[in-house]
Amino acid sequence: MDILTLMKSNEAYSAANSDMPMELQKKAKRLCWEYNMCCPDDEEKRAELLRQLFGTCHPLTFIQPTFQCDYGFNIHTHGLTVVNHNVVILDTSPVYIGANAFLAPGVCLSCVGHAMDAEQRAQGILTSAPITLEDDVWIGANVTVCGGVTIGKGSIIGAGSVVTRDIPAGVVAAGTPCRVLRPVTERDRIETSSI
Repeated sequence: MDILTLMKSNEAYSAANSDMPMELQKKAKRLCWEYNMCCPDDEEKRAELLRQLFGTCHPLTFIQPTFQCDYGFNIHTHGLTVVNHNVVILDTSPVYIGANAFLAPGVCLSCVGHAMDAEQRAQGILTSAPITLEDDVWIGANVTVCGGVTIGKGSIIGAGSVVTRDIPAGVVAAGTPCRVLRPVTERDRIETSSI
């Protein structure tokens, strides 16, 4: 199987850094740079750059600069997606972002890892696995989500967490490593007043 097929698959894999498609990474870096330098008022150009960068880009995808990713073609948004400042997505495997997803400042979604064995790590051996954020997920500020993780529908990840395992739907989870604290309930609803 060639490296691009492997990268686009939903399977975990390992590879050598030298096998990775550097020309596609250069393209992503250029598009990220253009996006980050684009005038905030030029919504049409920003949307076009995201369409060029992402594999699937829902029209309601909104990203605040600065934004960085490894390849872009492996990022897929599927509804309203709000990405705040300084988010990094290391998409050596697919990253699926469901509808109504909110990523706070400083979030890192990292599909990629490195070999645990020091000799292999020095040889540039990497690992990668997909990340899935289901619908209605909110990721708090400065959270890291590791490869192979799925965060279930409607769940909230507390600020500063490191998510190394799947999180079920409808819960509040936090910590390092991230763990479920409690379910999201009716008590979490905010009373609003009209202005």
